[in-house]
Amino acid sequence: MMKYSKFVPKYALVTVALLAFACSLASAYDPSPLQDFCVAINNPASAVFVNGKFCKDPKLVTANDFFRSGLNIPGNTSNKVGSNVTAVTVEQLPGLNTLGISLARIDFAPYGLNPPHTHPRSTEFLVVIEGTLHVGFVTSNSANGNHLFTKVLNKGDVFVFPIGLVHFQLNVGNTKAVAFAGLSSQNPGVITIANAVFKSNPPINADVLTKAFQVDKNVVNYIQKQL
Repeated sequence: MMKYSKFVPKYALVTVALLAFACSLASAYDPSPLQDFCVAINNPASAVFVNGKFCKDPKLVTANDFFRSGLNIPGNTSNKVGSNVTAVTVEQLPGLNTLGISLARIDFAPYGLNPPHTHPRSTEFLVVIEGTLHVGFVTSNSANGNHLFTKVLNKGDVFVFPIGLVHFQLNVGNTKAVAFAGLSSQNPGVITIANAVFKSNPPINADVLTKAFQVDKNVVNYIQKQL
């Protein structure tokens, strides 16, 4: 029997493994709301979304609808946080529609950070391909406060971030790091906490932010300018 592993790039093998694992999660959440909101309307002619997408005529479907290349290419990490996420959701791979899975490649410069964020519609699991990452997530509000779970991951390690919880990844090495993520939604969404709070359009009233974070208004203005 022919051994294919030596002919298949390691990134392709990781991608297949991520999708296979994510399939086991998919039935738990999708189909769930795949847009941020859906305003009820009585006129069917104005209804536009079916899982967020129209469906292509099956007679016109080809293999290319289920294909995406390029995850072997490193993302550009020359930015303030030193990371880059290359997402493959239903927007990039139409064949994912209704399948309840997606994935991403995450590249980190030395000491780069994938900032605290949430996926409102998805659980995520992360596989480290290169480097060493400090990762963690924070539980939702409770009587015992918000508990932080953290772990240092090395090549080949896996970590799971529960659906909707704030989480992050930090490269703690002086070399680049690469990880692949599988997500249990075709359109998991992402809310980067700093951007959502300090970079909304229009901006959140500064009085709200100063009281929420218990800081001077000058601090709020400074953070907004940085972002």
